[in-house]
Amino acid sequence: MRGVQDFDHSAFIDQICKAICSAWATWQASATLVGVVVNGVTASGGTVVGPPWAPLILAQGPKTLTGLKLAQNVATGIGGAWLQLVASIKVPGLPWYPAFAAVPSPVAPPMPNIPVPIVTLTMASSLVSKMALKSAMVSKHSGASIVDQNLYEALAEAFEQAFQLWKVSTMVTNVLGTGPVPTFAPPYVPVGPVIGGTGTMTPGGFV
Repeated sequence: MRGVQDFDHSAFIDQICKAICSAWATWQASATLVGVVVNGVTASGGTVVGPPWAPLILAQGPKTLTGLKLAQNVATGIGGAWLQLVASIKVPGLPWYPAFAAVPSPVAPPMPNIPVPIVTLTMASSLVSKMALKSAMVSKHSGASIVDQNLYEALAEAFEQAFQLWKVSTMVTNVLGTGPVPTFAPPYVPVGPVIGGTGTMTPGGFV
């Protein structure tokens, strides 16, 4: 019977990393940005909605007794931090809809936003920093050994590096904006800006 000292940490890291990547891909394919406020060319606010990571990670993670316990700490630690990060994401008044400055109709037809890297949105990136993630995972593991803490630190460092790359390489697309044009009154006022409009991303818009 294998003891804890015989646990294959390298195999665990390989499997849990694959599980995290799978959860991230699943989230990104279904996540949406909703409730964006549109006024003229400018988009602001909004809320990102997507599936929680913890169940997705555990579904693909190790199933041995020791592996499962470690995987639960990783899933709840990283999954919880990701939920907090996502809740912090907002559009900071970006010029996404140039055509909405002068719309020749009472309601602007749906129009996709100008794609931008997700790094241009505001978010509390410190929530998924190396130290924050390590702390989140260790806090779930009562009496974590030095080996376990080093394992969590290695995973946290790798995740932070992947996140920094993801922020600059992932685009925010297909946020369909629309809204009323209250000043539209032809023939005297043949065009006007969108006021109090909304923007909603189609699923899979983070690419």
